[in-house]
Amino acid sequence: MTWTLPDPTLTTPVAGPVLPPGAAAEPKWDGYRAQLARYADGRVLLRSRQGTDMTAAFPEILDAALAQLPDDTCLDGVM
Repeated sequence: MTWTLPDPTLTTPVAGPVLPPGAAAEPKWDGYRAQLARYADGRVLLRSRQGTDMTAAFPEILDAALAQLPDDTCLDGVM
């Protein structure tokens, strides 16, 4: 099976932290919003929400993804 990363989830500022039932949120204090993909062929891609490849800038994340994530995994969040 071949898959590609979905478009990044973008945040929307709100006046208060009230969430509808079943929703979850995380504050973004500082850092990078990024997506991480571990492909079945062993590749790992870490990209910014604008699509910039940041994999080489964070070798420790690359190593951890290779060691701990199963194939065909996508994570979206703040690092």
